Amino acid sequence: MSSLAPTPSRTPTPSRTRALSRTRVPSRTRLVALGRAELTLLVRNRTALFGAILVPLLMVGAVRSSLRSADLGKAGTSLAEVAVSGAMGMALLMGVYSNLVSAYVARRETLVLKRLRTGEPTDPEILTGIALPATTLALAQCAVLATGGITVLGLPAPARPELLLAGVLLGTVLLAALAAATSAVTRTPESAQLTALPLVLVSSLGSGLFVPLSLLPDRLASVCELLPVTGVMTLVRAGWTGGVPAAELLGAAATAVAWIAVSVFAVQRWFRWEPRR
Repeated sequence: MSSLAPTPSRTPTPSRTRALSRTRVPSRTRLVALGRAELTLLVRNRTALFGAILVPLLMVGAVRSSLRSADLGKAGTSLAEVAVSGAMGMALLMGVYSNLVSAYVARRETLVLKRLRTGEPTDPEILTGIALPATTLALAQCAVLATGGITVLGLPAPARPELLLAGVLLGTVLLAALAAATSAVTRTPESAQLTALPLVLVSSLGSGLFVPLSLLPDRLASVCELLPVTGVMTLVRAGWTGGVPAAELLGAAATAVAWIAVSVFAVQRWFRWEPRR
């Protein structure tokens, strides 16, 4: 009697099951589902939502009052342009960075990230899906600020709209990545505002949001040019005014891209998916 070899088990392993399920469900569908769930949580968080929407709008009036006596002609800009571009930068800082630090930490501490990793989404899809509502809100707010600056404050149309768009998009990616990196050193959702505060303050004062770098002393301006958000704001301002040398634009873009690369490396190396015990 001939012996029969044992038939290999056809039961898929958990890793294979996860891989097969990913092929059945498109990545776009998973991202939309994650984004919809995160949008529901964002809408319920009234404090974060109103802070992201109202703070940039309030900053327009604050900047116009504080810089009314400043000689902005030396910087080749106007009071209205500084106010609107600064408010756009603040929309990115508050709407993307501050909100996402809290969101990543809250989802980690409630084990949402851990549960998501056992399902279909990949790690990049999880982080991107959580970031979708905040980034979409910030982009919409930047569009509203730009439109309001033209129609209400009398700003001319952007001289280089492609640079303005590039600056806003780079800023969105950069601050989302920085938020994920900052969440690694944030223990609780309540402490997220404290860990996010240093970058918000440094960027507000030193990245040209409300005070053009050309008005600062040369040595201080050289240091501020290396800050994470400075390259983004340089591109945003260049989009409004035009006439910025190509070398300066390349330097600004390179600074933003370099900080994105550093942030992505930090996320890959130190991002926490489970609560600290």
